[in-house]
Amino acid sequence: MTIALGLIVFVAMLTYLGREGYVDADGTDVDLLDAFYYSTVSITTTGYGDVRPESDEARLVTTLLITPARILFLIILVGTTVEILAERTREVFEQRRWRSGLKGHAIICGYGTKGRAAVRTLCNQGHTLETIVVIDQREEGISAAGADGLAVVAGDATRVDVLRKAGIEDAASVVVAPQRDDTAVLITLTARELNPRVTIAASVREEENVHLLRQSGADSVITSSSAAGRLLGLATHRPRVVDVLEDLITVGHGLDIIEREIDAAEAGPLGDLQLVAPVLAVVRGDEICRFDDERVATLRAGDRIITLASRPSPHVPPG
Repeated sequence: MTIALGLIVFVAMLTYLGREGYVDADGTDVDLLDAFYYSTVSITTTGYGDVRPESDEARLVTTLLITPARILFLIILVGTTVEILAERTREVFEQRRWRSGLKGHAIICGYGTKGRAAVRTLCNQGHTLETIVVIDQREEGISAAGADGLAVVAGDATRVDVLRKAGIEDAASVVVAPQRDDTAVLITLTARELNPRVTIAASVREEENVHLLRQSGADSVITSSSAAGRLLGLATHRPRVVDVLEDLITVGHGLDIIEREIDAAEAGPLGDLQLVAPVLAVVRGDEICRFDDERVATLRAGDRIITLASRPSPHVPPG
């Protein structure tokens, strides 16, 4: 674009400096405005002919300087058009390629601090980068996700067409992590409408908006400001407890919380499983039974137990 504008200015200056050799159809002298007009219509090959070279010197300048500038302008115009078309074709091809085998994937709506942390956790839980799609409309989020090797859909995650480009109908989970709570509500509503079976985990800043997210269809709602505040308050009196909690929510090393299903062969008294790690809770249907609930003593097929697990630290090689 800069070169093209420079060519127009270049031709206009040549015309204005040699204006005695040009004539205007209305018989008036060629001024600076006429020079830019002639440059524009000439270099774009429109050529109305109302301003034209008359003297031999002006025709020589047109032949030796203005015509090559016109050719260079056309080369830039065609090259830019081809580049844009090639880039769009490449983007469409890339999207079709990664979407062709996309099923059971995770969608991250918003690639800020929370979105990046969610991606790291998903990867520590067994996801690969090929099974994660990021939606973001901010340039910095799009660039960061692309640099991290993730498939990116540029756009507003509240829009139906954007979520469909990310394969919402075939997704297994959606992480809603925008900057605003009202945006989180709209994303959750739209995602739930498009895929009633998908697991939606949403983040909000204010605790008063939690019920809106749950009513919108979110399976889990994390209050970022309240959670941070509770940890800060707890750290003033029990800092080691906070260290353990941070360890628990950092997936992939140290202490982890895992969830697995009980099959028919394992059904029966909890003590018969001879688990190494303690059981924190049992999920039975839609109900969560804590470890001190008497119903936890007997497990049923289909129950899901939540237990602790110990993983090697990334700083210490496993023995």
